[in-house]
Amino acid sequence: MPLSILLPMVVLGIACIAVLLHLLGLSRRATLADKAAARAAWLREFPGDAPVHVTLCHDRSAALIETETGRGVVWPMGADTTARYLDGARLHTTKTGLRIDLPDYTAPRIHLALHADESARWQDALKETA
Repeated sequence: MPLSILLPMVVLGIACIAVLLHLLGLSRRATLADKAAARAAWLREFPGDAPVHVTLCHDRSAALIETETGRGVVWPMGADTTARYLDGARLHTTKTGLRIDLPDYTAPRIHLALHADESARWQDALKETA
């Protein structure tokens, strides 16, 4: 098949798949319905370390997790969630909330959208971790 026909077919096929996924609602960013959902998301990543305390942010897009071995955060990565411990984290206030720099090459930065007062509470809670 000539490249002049194959290339448009591939591009149109990928575009149609992207539009279909969006129309079906599969492109939405993940949210945490409640504390139980945040616990479940944490336990998917760290099944041996059950959360002791969970703090959800205002829009339910992230959760601060406290376990017996330390603190961590659960946040969306596309349509799914991921979680990391906050050992060695550096905190930075941004215009939209909080940026957490981790010594982890798989998730070097986490940007969290938090209200100003919520950002201050999370920073206070995380000062012991950083």
